[in-house]
Amino acid sequence: MDASGMIAGRLASIAAKRLLRGEKIVIVNAEKAVLSGKRESRLREIKRFWEVVGRANPKRGPRHYRSPSSLLRDMVWGMLPRDRPRGREAFRRLRVYEGVPESLSEASFERPPEASAEKLKHGYVSLAEICVELGWRGKP
Repeated sequence: MDASGMIAGRLASIAAKRLLRGEKIVIVNAEKAVLSGKRESRLREIKRFWEVVGRANPKRGPRHYRSPSSLLRDMVWGMLPRDRPRGREAFRRLRVYEGVPESLSEASFERPPEASAEKLKHGYVSLAEICVELGWRGKP
């Protein structure tokens, strides 16, 4: 699946459904996926989540990802039944990449029309822009 110009949450839900059916899913161009809404509100929402840590052992608290591929993987992980073996096995069949790896450069990728960002009437921001603000050192 090609994530460029796709709404990240919708793409993640489509991927999660297919993973649960037993398909192997590869998502490329994760940095080009978009989040709907204003840039400032999205950043404020993510930074508020970053304030959450475990009191007993902060290392066991929520993981705070900075790269677009990790954020997209985490979105899919949240949509799978992770407390069941079926969900964990489905998650193992998922691969998310920033850009297109050389091993997959000849492949053609699906772009689900129901996840397209073209239908958004208001603003949106790419995952790359958000991740740069969060400390990602990749290329936006």
